[in-house]
Amino acid sequence: MKKGLLIATLSVILSGIVSYVVAGKVSAQTNEVREFKNELINEQNDNRQDRKIVRSDKDIMTATYFSDAAELAVNSVVYVKVVKRAARQQSPSSMFDYFFGFANTPQDQVGIGSGVIISEDGYIVTNNHVVSGADEVQVTLYDNSVHDARVIGTDEATDLALLKVDGTGFQALEMGDSDELRLGEWVLAIGSPYDLRSTITAGIVSAKGRSFPNYDGSYRIESFIQTDAAVNPGNSGGALVNTSGQLVGINTSIVSLTGSYTGYAFAVPVNIVKKITDDFIEYGSVQRAVLGIAMRDSDQGVVIADVRAETPASAAGLKPGDIIKEINLNQVKTASEVQVQVGKLRPGEKAVVTVLRDNVQKEIMVNL
Repeated sequence: MKKGLLIATLSVILSGIVSYVVAGKVSAQTNEVREFKNELINEQNDNRQDRKIVRSDKDIMTATYFSDAAELAVNSVVYVKVVKRAARQQSPSSMFDYFFGFANTPQDQVGIGSGVIISEDGYIVTNNHVVSGADEVQVTLYDNSVHDARVIGTDEATDLALLKVDGTGFQALEMGDSDELRLGEWVLAIGSPYDLRSTITAGIVSAKGRSFPNYDGSYRIESFIQTDAAVNPGNSGGALVNTSGQLVGINTSIVSLTGSYTGYAFAVPVNIVKKITDDFIEYGSVQRAVLGIAMRDSDQGVVIADVRAETPASAAGLKPGDIIKEINLNQVKTASEVQVQVGKLRPGEKAVVTVLRDNVQKEIMVNL
């Protein structure tokens, strides 16, 4: 009987120790999440305050009329000319080849698009599809000066590319915050449709977070701003600006049965542009964090369909069936929005993922 009492007592003590250790770990994790969330909140407040200071310091940034915003932004939008060299054929081996045209010189392919100056030292953002495969890139500024441009980097997943021209003192367009865009807000599209340079059109923000069906299975990050500002071939890579003359997106595509504008235009949000261009300038390539999950959209939100082994998601304890509600305090409602939020981060950074599990909300820290 004494032996049984001793075993029972030891069991109680061991259970207490285990519970204390587990509770300590849970408490430490909770404190880590709480501290990280406070850092995020402080950072967001600082960013908002910085934007207010910038606007108050520059009287021109308080512009509320289209003409003020257009005049402020148009000098920063460039015309992009792309040349793809044709493969040269060998000389004709006989008069027969020459007579029937086999000796004709192949023609170079010339494409056009637009770009936006984002720094005084000549960095220009445009679309990947504008410069993809280019052998020669030239940009023409608003003052009609022509400059040779180098392709610093391209990113097919976001359809963005970064160019560089030599020189200093270029008029850069200030970047805004695409997350703060409101539905129905007026915006301007500036570019060179059909070779009509420095064309300005106006519209409203029709929707946010748009994505297209992915039939080829390629990796893409899409959360487009949809507008009804008139955009046509040649506008690609041009600026979408708000009425304060700030860059809020890069015009990228249209939906049309004819190839011309029919009311639907789409732009890459500037917050994605910031991340991609910063990576190219600082690292030379895109630094993209990985979460390690498969997702699907549902009426409740973004459901984790699978968690891959030996990934940050697996290590953090995310599970299939979890419904993702927020990432770093940013609400997400679609899988594309999850990709955008993770795509903002770099390997080695942390993220607080808020999920709904069995109708209970949990905040899980993930080391990306």
